Amino acid sequence: MSDRTILHIDMNNFYASVECLYNPEIRNIPMVVGGDVEKRHGIVLSKNNIAKKFGIKTGEVIWQAKQKCPNLVSVKPNFERYLKFSEMARNIYNEYTDQVESFGLDECWLDVTRSSIFGNGIEIAEEIRKRIKHELGITASIGVSFNKIFAKLGSDYKKPDAITIINKENFKNIVWSLPASDLLYVGKATQKKFINYNIKTIGDLANADIKFLKESLGKWGIVLWSFANGLDDSEVSKNTYTSQIKSIGNGTTTPVDLLNDEDVKITLCPLCESVAKRLKKAGLKAKTVQIEVRDCNFESYSKQGKLKNPSNISGEIYELSFKLYRESYKKDKGIRHLGVRGTDLISEEDIQLDIFSNETKRENLERLDLAVDNLRDRFGYFIVLKAMCLNHKLSGLNPETHVIHPVSYF
Repeated sequence: MSDRTILHIDMNNFYASVECLYNPEIRNIPMVVGGDVEKRHGIVLSKNNIAKKFGIKTGEVIWQAKQKCPNLVSVKPNFERYLKFSEMARNIYNEYTDQVESFGLDECWLDVTRSSIFGNGIEIAEEIRKRIKHELGITASIGVSFNKIFAKLGSDYKKPDAITIINKENFKNIVWSLPASDLLYVGKATQKKFINYNIKTIGDLANADIKFLKESLGKWGIVLWSFANGLDDSEVSKNTYTSQIKSIGNGTTTPVDLLNDEDVKITLCPLCESVAKRLKKAGLKAKTVQIEVRDCNFESYSKQGKLKNPSNISGEIYELSFKLYRESYKKDKGIRHLGVRGTDLISEEDIQLDIFSNETKRENLERLDLAVDNLRDRFGYFIVLKAMCLNHKLSGLNPETHVIHPVSYF
């Protein structure tokens, strides 16, 4: 197989850069894009380079960021704007290749191996970098490499408004000295294991014993070892490719800590209704339910369990979700975030009836869900509520405003 030419394009400080285009007065001061502090969605989603100099990081709580920079300005996100700019960027990419794969709103892989009419990979990257700057008014960093993993590392390597080339001759000098945590798909849990195994850099991982990695991390250990050694051969998806939905979920950060089972029930119920509604719209049923709990100290816990039958019935998803919560969360700490997700999805057309279940009752429950969904679509979410959600301090939660959209992987 001949060498490929893969680009990874990352629009710098994307949300913050777009907001600065619309608000010139915040261009030269430290600013972040974040959620609503009063509703406790105050997480830094993006920051400009000035804020970055104060040590402010994406994902940290805004009040903590303001301790580092008291004059920090926080702007609420405008996702319609970001979608618009993301689409404009993709329109540029599509002029060079039909292999454009999104990785969030602000990042894309491009396979330009067959795009020699526009020049080599470096020339194409330089042309795209300039076009984003002049046509969109923001900057981008681009990695040019022979696989997707190294192209991604390249776009992260030098910022902002830069191009980094990682090829088969220089990747050991550039990549192997980077922290192992910089490698795509190395999460916090894997990072902790690497520390225990004295694997600090990508080079340490590349030179680790593959048999040991397999025994310690399973097949995923082999995959990460391959990535570190430049052996990634995954393709860049074409524009016409539609990822299979593997999970559908919803979550919310609550306005106050959840302190007891009743608080949890009031919050879980609308989230499960939201998940069930989206499953129905997609023509899918879930075989597995997963919950995520984050306490007031930002420690996270998750647990999943199998449904008796594949389901998109809100009540069945809710019952299992609450059961998983009771089984998994044993700490006496307030909860600030709850999430519910349906996984192991299967098409409604592929469902086999269970002779041991009361299918008539389940069909009635499904029709009831549909009737409630239709009423809410016409008259608003709060036109119909469960009795337990009435007159409660948390009864104002509208799950439609806390959507976690379907993704191609979990």
